[in-house]
Amino acid sequence: MFSFCIPTEFVFGSGSFKKLYQYRMPGKKALIVTTNGGSVKRLGYLNELEKQLEKSDVSFEVFDGIEPNPITDNIMAAAAKAKETNCDFVIGFGGGSPMDSAKLIALAATNPGNIWDYCQKGTGGRKQPENTPLPVVCISTTAGTGSEADNSGMVTNSVTKEKLGIGFQSLFPVLSIVDPELMVSVPPKLTAYQGLDTFFHLAEGYLSKKANPFNEMFSITGIEKIGSYLGRAVKDGKDLEARENVAFANTLGGFVMSTGKLLSQHSLEHILSAYHPNLPHGAGLVLICRAYFGFFIERGLCSEKFVKMAKALKLKEVNEPKDFLIALEYLLQECGVAEITMSQFGIKEDELPGFAKEVRTSLPLAFDCDPMDLTVEDCEEIYRRSFK
Repeated sequence: MFSFCIPTEFVFGSGSFKKLYQYRMPGKKALIVTTNGGSVKRLGYLNELEKQLEKSDVSFEVFDGIEPNPITDNIMAAAAKAKETNCDFVIGFGGGSPMDSAKLIALAATNPGNIWDYCQKGTGGRKQPENTPLPVVCISTTAGTGSEADNSGMVTNSVTKEKLGIGFQSLFPVLSIVDPELMVSVPPKLTAYQGLDTFFHLAEGYLSKKANPFNEMFSITGIEKIGSYLGRAVKDGKDLEARENVAFANTLGGFVMSTGKLLSQHSLEHILSAYHPNLPHGAGLVLICRAYFGFFIERGLCSEKFVKMAKALKLKEVNEPKDFLIALEYLLQECGVAEITMSQFGIKEDELPGFAKEVRTSLPLAFDCDPMDLTVEDCEEIYRRSFK
């Protein structure tokens, strides 16, 4: 049994951003949410968005204080601005951080208390929203998170350092714009990290116990796109054909998350980047991916699916599940990230037992869809095998 409900209008394709004015906005005043890095300003994208909104007779405020790994303080500050300035919808403009944050800001702007009160995991308050969140529009400038196609956002608790997702059906965007032309300026290393995040969404969803005909279809198609085009996009950011196909794979990754569930690899990474915010999420996934997938392959789990994924990644000769690790290594090499280490991001080996205990004990639901039940010791083994 599975359900499929993604109540979002998607506008996909090169040039779609400059046609935003043609689409009905869900309100008359928007809070535009961006990161504090400034790239959307520097590249002129924010100015273009403002022009598009003016054509739509929509006024706006800008909140540019979102961090690459958003924290609860960011969300609450932006929600306060939305309320103070009477914004009636939120635009997440940028990569996964502003799009994730836009959903949580929309929730916090109409409901009492702190956004952490609505987290259903860890130390979260496990409350249900009392009021309907503000509508959300997502405009993606990267291809990595699939946030334009799901109903949740990741946030780090500023006090406890927990990095968890908060999601409700009411947080799906009403409109998502995916324009690959906005992605041509993403630097090669970030293109690699973001594209590999997409790949792991697809692979985890495919191996999940909650996999179903819908998300298996999305997963394998997306993996084929990543295998054929991500290396090209990393090598030449202006290769628009490559950008379009990676962007499409990314949106499929959002569909995978919305119609199924991921494995615990993402939670294992979230612990790393919660304690080391300088670690890009995609880089953290790269650090643990070999040991993580190898753990299941060594135990003879999901053998047929690992073979199918290796073939989807265009490995010429595939005979057994462990060939997936060869295909994965080729992908990492092609993207120029095969040699990164935990040490270069400041992670110390003596931290790993604590990370393993925290992720396994505080996030039990994150392990429900794994091919086997990972123990604290298993998590520590995966971390240790990934450390260098």
